[in-house]
Amino acid sequence: MKVTYFPGCTLRTKAKDLDMYARRCAEKLGVTLEEPKDWQCCGGVFTTARDEIATKLSSVRALKAAKDKEQMLVTVCSACHNVIKQTNHAMQTDADFAFRVNNYLGEDEAYHGETKVLHYLELLRDVVGFDKVKEAVVNSLAGKKIAAYYGCLLLRPSNVMKMDDSENPSIIEDLIRAIGADPVVYPYRNECCGGYIALENPESAKAKSSKVTKSAAGHGAELIVTACPLCKYNLEKNGSEIPVVYFTELLAEALGVKEEDNE
Repeated sequence: MKVTYFPGCTLRTKAKDLDMYARRCAEKLGVTLEEPKDWQCCGGVFTTARDEIATKLSSVRALKAAKDKEQMLVTVCSACHNVIKQTNHAMQTDADFAFRVNNYLGEDEAYHGETKVLHYLELLRDVVGFDKVKEAVVNSLAGKKIAAYYGCLLLRPSNVMKMDDSENPSIIEDLIRAIGADPVVYPYRNECCGGYIALENPESAKAKSSKVTKSAAGHGAELIVTACPLCKYNLEKNGSEIPVVYFTELLAEALGVKEEDNE
């Protein structure tokens, strides 16, 4: 099976493990990730001003590239997923926005929101299936207590993202169970890490991150997994009591991909 895959800028620099293990694990599970040609930055954040289209054009072009190949578009970075999913929703529901975007792109490149957008976690759950993931496990993680950290961008706005229950999500915990480990549920798993205020108010950002990591550790977690490069950076920078890794790295360990890299 082939899908269009938008890696995003950070996965080529600071978050290479998130990208590398996503690709390797996908191949292990029978999915080939194909990058759109000449993709550009998603824009980093979804600007809510309705008259602002410039930062959303690269996302539209990636969506159009997936449509042209009759493929779904898969992302793994939380920020990229949020921007692309919200842009796609705007193209589907905001006629004025879609008109101005397509007027800029031209008739031959017109796009109207046809592409299905999935996060890599949704690909595992809804397309591959967690049962198949479980069958592919070669290294048992039994006994490991692992905390999922969702942050803001995977789940909100809930009426657009629609990945999971924004107040009580379970998709990462279900993945943790599928690879044999024990998920740790704690109060701050879907609260903000403070990443977007880190420059303006570093003390507030540090307090937010500390609440997350202390809560996870206090509930018995040995490890935190996340899908967001900014969250990982912020949690580690502000002194996490336990290791923070990408969920794809954990998946790679369970599927034996990390062992293959070391051979």
